[in-house]
Amino acid sequence: MNQMLTILPQRELFLVIIGAVTYVALFVVTWQNSRRKVLMLQERLDKVRAMQEVADVEANRQKIEELEKLISKLGSENTMLRLELEEKKAKLDYVNTMARIESEKREHAEGDIFGSTIYLKIQRLVAEGKTMGEQDWRQLAMLVDGVYTGFSEKLYSLYKMSSYDYHVCLLVKVHILPKDIALLTSHSKESVSTSRSRMYQKVFGKKGSAKDWDDFLLSL
Repeated sequence: MNQMLTILPQRELFLVIIGAVTYVALFVVTWQNSRRKVLMLQERLDKVRAMQEVADVEANRQKIEELEKLISKLGSENTMLRLELEEKKAKLDYVNTMARIESEKREHAEGDIFGSTIYLKIQRLVAEGKTMGEQDWRQLAMLVDGVYTGFSEKLYSLYKMSSYDYHVCLLVKVHILPKDIALLTSHSKESVSTSRSRMYQKVFGKKGSAKDWDDFLLSL
């Protein structure tokens, strides 16, 4: 190797060194980008799992009862421990209360949505072959976030989607048919389908159907 380097003209030797350095730099950049993508995907999947977690109300209730018994047995000399246990109990009480509220809201969700002014307007727009306006989208977003707490926030926490993709998600959430979504957003049915499958791949890091994305949205 040393003999080869000695017989290479100085200019060619310089180009070889530059080429080697460039190759190493490209390798490092590619590796870093790949690692960053893997970490971002893992972070998104962790968020998805957290979104889909359902509080085990019964298990929490049993823990609360156990904590109440422990607290009642503690004397006045165990102030710090009692406060810690009361804090844990308060957190479990809060989780169960929120889970109960969300459960009750979901039980009435379809009635609240299908009887809403904006939903009835959407049906009228579909019948008339018209698209939705900015005010319509705002009203729909308020309805969905009111019935499904934090729905929009959860979506945007996964990645910064376009307004079109967001509008598609809102309509899927209120059970609007794909052909009607196409009409309301002034896009083709193929575009609506592609958008949904693309969002699934973006979030989950693997190919999925439009229905796979719909199922995910309906689980939130």
